[in-house]
Amino acid sequence: MYALVTQLSIWAIPALLSYVLVYALYKRVPVYDTFVSGAKGGFGTAIRLMPHLVGMMVAITVFRESGALDLLTKALRPALDAVGFPAEVLPLSLLRPVTGTGSLAITTDLIARYGPDSYIGRLASTIQGSTDTTLYVLTVYFGAVAVTRTKYALKVGLLSDLIGVIASVCIVSLIFG
Repeated sequence: MYALVTQLSIWAIPALLSYVLVYALYKRVPVYDTFVSGAKGGFGTAIRLMPHLVGMMVAITVFRESGALDLLTKALRPALDAVGFPAEVLPLSLLRPVTGTGSLAITTDLIARYGPDSYIGRLASTIQGSTDTTLYVLTVYFGAVAVTRTKYALKVGLLSDLIGVIASVCIVSLIFG
């Protein structure tokens, strides 16, 4: 069964691309011209998104490099210890809604420091998989289609991230204690 799934996964994308090309030819769609037109539109979208991405990355870098994140972690440590949340994982919880790459770097560092089978390593991995890069998604996808009224999407996305962190702590504590 494993061999079958492996072969299916290897051939899934080439088969899908071949199907799309054959279907387009059948429908007499100018495949290359359509591809170039789509690429041209994608390039314009990337140019429109660049200021949003640069601004977000600068803000994240300033927050981390200024020491504000470390000060916040130290200030909240007593409260976090009281509820059983490791302060070491707080930077991941705060940065995950903002940056996927930054949060992955923090997760990698936590796993390297504490080990993949430690409580912190398991919690970091679970948080990484249970939350999303909400602000990044809103910036990129809403910015791409010029949506400006994101108040409710932001609230729901951040609430979902908070619930993901809380659920991660509960599940990892329950399963791995």
